Amino acid sequence: MANLETLDVYLSAHSFPEEELRDKVTVVIDVLRATSTIVTALQNGAKEIVPVEDMGEASRIAQSVDSDNILLCGERDGIKIDGYDLGNSPLEYTNEMVGGKTLIFNTTNGTQAIKKAVGSSALYIASFLNLSAVVDILRKEEKDIVLICAGWRGRLALEDLILAGNIVYNMCDGKLVPEARDGAKVAFGLYEKYKGDVASVIHSSNHAVRLKGLEVENDIDYCSQKDTCSLVPVLNKGIITR
Repeated sequence: MANLETLDVYLSAHSFPEEELRDKVTVVIDVLRATSTIVTALQNGAKEIVPVEDMGEASRIAQSVDSDNILLCGERDGIKIDGYDLGNSPLEYTNEMVGGKTLIFNTTNGTQAIKKAVGSSALYIASFLNLSAVVDILRKEEKDIVLICAGWRGRLALEDLILAGNIVYNMCDGKLVPEARDGAKVAFGLYEKYKGDVASVIHSSNHAVRLKGLEVENDIDYCSQKDTCSLVPVLNKGIITR
């Protein structure tokens, strides 16, 4: 049974030292768009996803494995990296494109947060798409839990914090204990304020506005959907699988 008094939320991937995560369960959140894309890719048949920090690491891994079953995927500042097979739009990750493939995945914020949390006891990937499935797993965890919002280049991302708040809210059935950590209280309060119209709030967030400038508004609609799948991606030995 999860300890709701120690459940915490970090507001960005830059807001904590890595050693704080040792022996803790972590959940990485990057609603727009990395964790939504990871969930979608695995749901649509991707074999596994290898998160990397930069293009150099991606190239080294790609050269060391069977290139017929590998796709280079990712973006920088929302734009697909030159020469990559896919960007970071979850709508690109169809069964026809990713089924049976290993994806090397490199993004501005999401994969940075995942790499920073690799020392955790367990690491799960959360999005609105698999919200309830994540909550179900976390309820059973006995170790301390930390929700990590990837943010955007070290800044708070509203959509990530609202999802963290939704997870906290669901885990405590809408009744936060007084002893809760400050991060959990902030996330819970934000979600409680906006829970009636989450999709509109996400559309008005700074990151969504940036993405609209890249003409990917359909991605925002897609990433705002709740509980469209029941799988929870997990990181094991540097590889994300179902």
